[in-house]
This record gives sequence, structure tokens and C-alpha cells, in this order.
Amino acid sequence: MTKADQVAQQAQDYYDSNSADGFYFRIWGGEDLHIGIYNTPDEPIYDASVRTVARICDKISHWPPGTKVLDLGAGYGGSARYMAKHHGFIVDCLNISLVQNERNRQKNQQQGLADKIRVFDGTFEDLPFENNTYDVMWSQDSILHSGNRRKVFEEVDRTLKSGGDFVFTDPMQTDDCPEGVLEPVLERIHLDSLGSVSYYRQLAEEFGWEFVEFDEQTHQLVNHYSRVLQELEAHYDQLQPECSQEYLDRMKVGLNHWINAGKSGYMDWGILKFHKP
Repeated sequence: MTKADQVAQQAQDYYDSNSADGFYFRIWGGEDLHIGIYNTPDEPIYDASVRTVARICDKISHWPPGTKVLDLGAGYGGSARYMAKHHGFIVDCLNISLVQNERNRQKNQQQGLADKIRVFDGTFEDLPFENNTYDVMWSQDSILHSGNRRKVFEEVDRTLKSGGDFVFTDPMQTDDCPEGVLEPVLERIHLDSLGSVSYYRQLAEEFGWEFVEFDEQTHQLVNHYSRVLQELEAHYDQLQPECSQEYLDRMKVGLNHWINAGKSGYMDWGILKFHKP
């Protein structure tokens, strides 16, 4: 098993667990499990998460209804449903968690969107799609989980049409991040490093893509994980037994690691956009 396969299996095992699914589905509001953009510190996580999706959509709002989009690491599919409802996009969701994918399919059916959204089980290092299939590639806070980020970009380049856009968010480290500073976070997600803006720009340059912008929103990383921690503590008892006490206690520790990392000055987060000529 390659390192990338091993990392992918660890991610699948984690997100398919009853405790993880119960936690993310209840605390995030059942649509997304991505970092939100907050107007106030006590804002509902769901509202902030939708605001992130809307802000990313602003970056691709010039695309007409019927645009074909692939959401890499789609989670529960909230972003796909937003794109389908508000922009008329046709969206494919690719996600490693079978549990999340089943919730995604159920929600699409319930909301009358099954004809606009397809859900595929798989990894973003090996996309089950033909070359030059999509107008837009989309990803939220997922690429960090890859053990081979270059391969993710190769697959994006292969399946994205000429003239297409790639928009994504990802928790990243700064170029001057000292060794060991982010170790508590990296250990939790079983990785050696995070990506960075310069690394992703370098990969994009190698594929001949154009860098469009980085909408930097790093402070929202701290806002988001602080808000999730507040909700966990407020609903600690209610989350059991759906989430084990051991899981919730580990999650508290992990969230504090993310908060401290975000405050360290050695992390970046925001919306990156690239264009494939």
C-alpha cells in the first residue's frame, strides 16, 4: 500500500466512524463540514458555512447554468446543492466517505436535486472520469488529507477542460513555518506537512495554469474552530452516546491544536483560484 493509499484509508476509516459522522452531522448542521466565514463570534456554524460557499461561488459566478462542476471531497454535499439551486450548475461529488456519500444522496433526493447532482465513491488521486470533462473543479478543506497532493493536481489538470477554473480552500502552512510548530495538528491527521500558497502556485505553474487570486481569510480558521469547540462543550452530554466520550475528549484536544496553530502566525486559509488556459 502506497503512502497516499494509507492516508486515504485512514481518512475513510475516520469519517465513516459512527462518532465522526454523528459529530460532524449534528454540530455543522448536516450540510457541510468545512470552515465557515463568520460575521460575529457566536454566529451559527451552518450560517457561516453557507457564507463560505456563497463567497467561493462569487469567484465562478460568470459561468452559466448547465456548467459542469466536480466537487472534490464533497462531504455531505451542501456545496453541490447550493450550486445547483442558486446557479443551475450540474455537479458531480467525489468523496471517500461512504457514510457521507449516502447522506448526500438522500438529501439530494429529498430536495429534488437527484437529476442535477451525482455522487461518486472514490479518492481524488484517482478520479473515475474521462479527460476534459469539467468546466470547474471545486474543493473545500479536503486536499490537506491527501498523501500525494501533486497527484491531486495532476488529476484536476487531466479532467478539467481548457478554459476551466479550479477554486478551492485548504488549511495551509506558511512558507516560513518552523519545523515542529504544527506537529500537534499534523499528528492528528496523520500527515507530515500541509500545503502552502506558494506550493500550490508552483504546482499550478508547472501545469501551465494561471494564478487568479488568493482571497486570504486566515483569521476565520481560528473563528471556526473556536466556534466548533464552543458547540461541542455546550452539547457534550447530548452528543453521547452517538459520539463516544473518548472521541469527544480527543476532539476537544484536536480543536485546541487547530486554534493554537491558527493563532501561531504560521497558517494560511482562504480561497485560491486558478485558470487553465
